[in-house]
Amino acid sequence: MSFSFKGIDHIQLAAPKGCEEAARKFYGEQLGLKEIPKPENLQKRGGCWFICGNQEIHIGVQEGFLPAKKAHPGFIVENLEDLRSSLQEQKIAIKEEPPIEGRQRFFVDDPFGNRIEFLEYMT
Repeated sequence: MSFSFKGIDHIQLAAPKGCEEAARKFYGEQLGLKEIPKPENLQKRGGCWFICGNQEIHIGVQEGFLPAKKAHPGFIVENLEDLRSSLQEQKIAIKEEPPIEGRQRFFVDDPFGNRIEFLEYMT
């Protein structure tokens, strides 16, 4: 085989129609991610995009939307406890899960009920 994978370009999270304001508040204001413009030919579909490190997060409108309760992105964070404190101050519920050796982690739900994991590797 002559091909090889180089990484992940983006993740797509589904949300209901009219999600943009809540997505911008959560991903942009509360998490501090920078919104990036969607390509003009995709703008009529709704949703919005954010940059996270070298990857993108695409919030896309899905008809008949149901939140992902098990499937989830896992975001690597520097200073995880600072993020935890910030989210708690903003009254965002933190969900604890059993630890994984070598990393700290916790989960939250985005405004649409999608499960989101934040983790930090311990050195």
